[in-house]
Amino acid sequence: MLIRVDPDSPRPLFEQIAASVRAEVLAGRIVPGDRLPAARELAEAVEVNVHTALRAYQELRDEGLVELRRGRGAVISASAAPLAELADEITALVRRGAALGVAPATLAALIKEMDS
Repeated sequence: MLIRVDPDSPRPLFEQIAASVRAEVLAGRIVPGDRLPAARELAEAVEVNVHTALRAYQELRDEGLVELRRGRGAVISASAAPLAELADEITALVRRGAALGVAPATLAALIKEMDS
């Protein structure tokens, strides 16, 4: 699993870490049941504070992508499996939207509105 952060990005580091994990799930490189690195190991690897790594894991837990288990660390949850299946459909939707002149941010807003 490859997690990268850009300290010069305006996007918070914890969000960059969470986005990297999401991308790995969508690409099928990590699957339900896979263990993520311990927060301390992750923090050292990407040179961030351990609390930043923990916050990323907590965000992923709140989204249902990760289960945080005492003594076992962070594990990709079973509910993450449908994401990989939807990746192709989401890509097709974004491409179709672009062909129609609809920005990805607009698509995201529409999807978010549908969830309300």
